[in-house]
Amino acid sequence: MTNFKMNATVIVVIFAAIFSSGITSCKQSTQKENTAITQTEAQAVITEQEVLDVQKAWGDGIVKIGKVYLEKGDYETAATEHINNFYNYQKSSVLFKPTLTSEKQFRTDFQGALSYFIGGNENYTEDHGFAIKPWSNVRWENIGTKIIGNMAVAMGNYYFTPAKEGDDVKVEYSFAYTKDTDGKLKIILHDSHLPYKPAKKH
Repeated sequence: MTNFKMNATVIVVIFAAIFSSGITSCKQSTQKENTAITQTEAQAVITEQEVLDVQKAWGDGIVKIGKVYLEKGDYETAATEHINNFYNYQKSSVLFKPTLTSEKQFRTDFQGALSYFIGGNENYTEDHGFAIKPWSNVRWENIGTKIIGNMAVAMGNYYFTPAKEGDDVKVEYSFAYTKDTDGKLKIILHDSHLPYKPAKKH
């Protein structure tokens, strides 16, 4: 009888130790998961200033492509670097609706974007090379930015100054950005178009 009590006590102690260990392990696992989530959320935060900075850099990139073109340099490489630097085509498709298109308005692949910026692609005969017009400056007028998790959406007007002569061209835009694993903002949506002009009444 005494041996039975001792065995029962040992079993209880063992189960208590296992149960306690399980709770501790579960708590530690939960804490690790919460820490990982917190760290991920912290990394995913996008600031409005980051959006403004990448907008300016994008505009400078468009000007650079035109400058290389005027200097008879390798503007295709310049445009390729621009797209790889600012757009998310390397990871997935991008929702790209450029300004001066009417036949194939929506471009989801890299070649469609490259054609719009420099032209010369027989699959996009309406493209004449927006970036090689060329332009001397791009000025942004950001109306508002919404940041939700790892995505930022910005809307407003941007103004393109011709490199040779002429008035600024006003274009309306909506851009969406996400932050990649290197912490760099990448465009996942580019939608721009000329402002609406109502028909003149006669």
